Amino acid sequence: MLVLCFLSAKMKIMDQITEVLTRGVANIIPGRDELEAVLRSDRKLNIYLGIDPTATRIHIGHAVPLRKLQQLVELGHHITFLIGDFTALIGDTSDKDGERPVLTPEQIEENFQTYKQQASKVLDFSQVSLRHNSEWLGKLDFGHIIKLTRNFTLNDFISRELIKKRLTEGRSVSLPEMLYPVMQGYDSYFMDTDLQVGGTDQTFNMQAGRTLQKNLRNKESFVMSLEFLTGTDGRKMSKTWGNAIWIEDPPEDMYGKAMSLKDDLLVEYFTLATAVTAEKIHEVSARIDAGENPMTLKKELALQIVSEMHSRADAFTAQSVFEKTVQNRQVPDNITTQTVTTDNILDILVETGLVASKSSARRLIEQGGVKSDNEKITSYEVSVPSGAIISVGSRNFVRIER
Repeated sequence: MLVLCFLSAKMKIMDQITEVLTRGVANIIPGRDELEAVLRSDRKLNIYLGIDPTATRIHIGHAVPLRKLQQLVELGHHITFLIGDFTALIGDTSDKDGERPVLTPEQIEENFQTYKQQASKVLDFSQVSLRHNSEWLGKLDFGHIIKLTRNFTLNDFISRELIKKRLTEGRSVSLPEMLYPVMQGYDSYFMDTDLQVGGTDQTFNMQAGRTLQKNLRNKESFVMSLEFLTGTDGRKMSKTWGNAIWIEDPPEDMYGKAMSLKDDLLVEYFTLATAVTAEKIHEVSARIDAGENPMTLKKELALQIVSEMHSRADAFTAQSVFEKTVQNRQVPDNITTQTVTTDNILDILVETGLVASKSSARRLIEQGGVKSDNEKITSYEVSVPSGAIISVGSRNFVRIER
């Protein structure tokens, strides 16, 4: 009986390793087979994920590498969550077509505390080591930096797609940007990393770590590049495009956004945006191939996402609200009442916070997305009476008073 239990546990770990190597993984350098051999050797690896805390909100796309880190935590590896407080002073432009703004150390620390609060919904920070790269990068002298740069070429840096685009367009590329991969590479070298985890946009920077490990320590290390989660409109998830599902979205908003996804994103979202089993993902794929109504699967997906980020009870409440307000076109019971100082619809939309600006209000009205007492508003000059219920889209309602 004891032998059977041992074999069962061993098989479970093997299945976990397969999932680590495949789920959401875009590329493994130098190769999957090589990393798989190491993971199955029972050797405990030094693994790290680094973030520059340059923003205060994170979306479920940011959670993709956090989920991978949690999988590796559960396999017993030594995990470091690296706060790039020094590299954030420069800002990584790997996925940007311009320089990022420079942050102060105080802003960086404040941003990280907010980040950690949200990320804790996915990653158990009690099981990982937290470090700041200012511990070592802040101590490098100029001579040491020169020695590090000799391991890299300018040709490699300027051949990167976004850098090449900026140079071709005659826009500037700062010298600190060129040093960013060197600094990230030194992070990996200093911590003697076996495996670096990050998005595909980080592949170049992570390769710098492999270079330094090989050149300075004669050690082979690995890079795992992860896929990006597509936004609700089919483009890369981004705050700029307003297509993100934010980790701190209220349950009703989170559920509604998941329900708005295009049908062809269902498998991707079950894979990257939830912690469901591989068997469940295969089941979803098979049901799609069999012609099942995507609405049914979207409801399962929305329930799962809200359950993981909030609670199961919140998820069922959000589903009930969605079915009532969107599918059955009813007005919800718990509408917020707000006092406004005007009767003009544009001003009301801004005052109540339903939109961010009058230009956004005009655009929504043109698109037919604004209603007063369930009647579509078609003019910017409409006067709205006190007591009216204003709705934007299918989930945002407010009763106004004057």
